[in-house]
Amino acid sequence: MKKCRCLVVVMAFCFSVSPGWSQVPEGYNTPIPPSIMTPDEVVTEQLGTLKFFDGMPDAATVEKVYENLDRSRGIEAFLDLVPLASVEGMRRGMESVGIDKANKILLYEELMDSNSLFLTGNTDTIYAIGLLDLKRDGPTVVEIPPGAGPGTVNDAYFRFVIDMGAPGPDKGQGGKYLILPPGYEGEIPEGYFVANSRTYINWLPLRGFLVDGKTDAAVKMWTEGLKIYPLADADKPPALEVVNGTGKVMNTIHANDFTFFAEVDDVIQREPVEFLDPEIRGNLAAIGIQKGKPFQPDARMKRILTDAVAVANATARALAFRPRSETIRYYGPNSAWFSAFDGGDYRWLIEKGRGGRNKDARTLFFYIATVNTPAMVLEMVGVGSQYALAVTDSEADYLDGSKRYKLTIPADVPAKDFWSLVVYDPQTRSMLQTGQLYPSRNNERNRDMKANEDGSTTIWFSPEPPEGQEANWIQTVPGKGWFVCLRLYGPLKPWFDKTWRPGEIEKID
Repeated sequence: MKKCRCLVVVMAFCFSVSPGWSQVPEGYNTPIPPSIMTPDEVVTEQLGTLKFFDGMPDAATVEKVYENLDRSRGIEAFLDLVPLASVEGMRRGMESVGIDKANKILLYEELMDSNSLFLTGNTDTIYAIGLLDLKRDGPTVVEIPPGAGPGTVNDAYFRFVIDMGAPGPDKGQGGKYLILPPGYEGEIPEGYFVANSRTYINWLPLRGFLVDGKTDAAVKMWTEGLKIYPLADADKPPALEVVNGTGKVMNTIHANDFTFFAEVDDVIQREPVEFLDPEIRGNLAAIGIQKGKPFQPDARMKRILTDAVAVANATARALAFRPRSETIRYYGPNSAWFSAFDGGDYRWLIEKGRGGRNKDARTLFFYIATVNTPAMVLEMVGVGSQYALAVTDSEADYLDGSKRYKLTIPADVPAKDFWSLVVYDPQTRSMLQTGQLYPSRNNERNRDMKANEDGSTTIWFSPEPPEGQEANWIQTVPGKGWFVCLRLYGPLKPWFDKTWRPGEIEKID
């Protein structure tokens, strides 16, 4: 016994306490770091007071934290899956006007106008939009005619698949593209630009340019030169069928309420499991969305998800209309102009992936815009397109449709093809609906715009046109906000090196 007592004394003498550790708490044999302990009461900003019995949460705390966990997963699901829901909104909208086969396209023969609910669509290019269903049709061929402007294929999560036309491998000379479905293992014939998609549904936006301010040449190019058909029908491809989109009243935008989750569930059930990574799939499964299982939330989960989507929608709107990123501004914190592609990577990777993915930047982009392609990001002088957005004036106030503003576009705009300004509704993120069917100004289409003595052009925004400025005026709506997108097609070096820049939007009264 005496030997044992000596051993205890020696052990106690040799034990050293790390800095910051407490003495031995009641109920323990050794010192315990306070940082690993949980008090009986913890006061939080979000959930109030949380209570514990020796670290074990009481019933009220358990209920609070599980509600918070489910809500946070719902919020994260919305923010992560805005791109997916946006493509689904596009699919539903296009099918509502009859785009239900590979060889059918939505062609804006007289340009897109403000009747369509379409995320930041433009009034400046002749859209030819297809919808591929690789599960229904298998490998699908897209024949692009020579002279096509920027076009691309995006999958059901708005991921880039391949470019076509000017920025694509055909370099504007035209060519045959073959889009393969997920897991395709069949033979691949020669003579095609081949791309593999990770999803069955793929969105195909193609663009042609105005010639002498008219759509005729591009409409002829698309109707006579574009072909889309299953590879299985290559020996006798079906003729192209055209639905004129100009004037169509349709909705292509995802929901911002509880039905958002139903839209997501439809995509999850349709597409292969592997098209999303396990982290996102696990988050969805936690709120009841899983491939092969019905989405049937009980009253509690529906209440929580309804709240979650409200918070997430507000978050997405904050990201889009009050971006806090330090890298998103083109000309520093004192300018309103910002990029839709924060970080300059179409995959939203930070430092080529070393910093992971900028999820806020991805949410921002797809909440207000469509089309994902390197051609909208990379410095491609004279090719592709560049965009700048503004939602505030020179005093950092939101743009108010009741007031009058002016914006000066300096001379020598660095755009090989053309430049334009289009005004949008912050609610729908679609074109602002006013007495002007085309709420925009374009130096190719609006050739009656007046230039200033120095070659610059001043654009006016107000409910009524300033006297003598009708040709340079875009109408706004009292009681509504608005925002604007500046587009440069065929951007030139002064845009990229910022030796040319647009003016700020100035409030006049």
